[in-house]
Amino acid sequence: MATKVKIQTKAGKTGSSSVTKISTVIEMLKQSSGATLNEIVQTTGWQPHSARAAMTGLRKKGHTIERSKRGDATCYHITVSN
Repeated sequence: MATKVKIQTKAGKTGSSSVTKISTVIEMLKQSSGATLNEIVQTTGWQPHSARAAMTGLRKKGHTIERSKRGDATCYHITVSN
């Protein structure tokens, strides 16, 4: 379920914006340390195949996702996005 966040616009009006799971994943992947598949699964509650499919969808939308190793785990990191 998406969390509602109240935002204040320049005109002083208060609106609401949803923080979605995919936006959370994007923020995780934009961190300098990136995120492992297990971290994404734990944060979103998705199954591993769903988390991998979400990253594929991000690639199709123009995000460049690099893989590296953090210990024994594969770490994913967004390097460039449109």
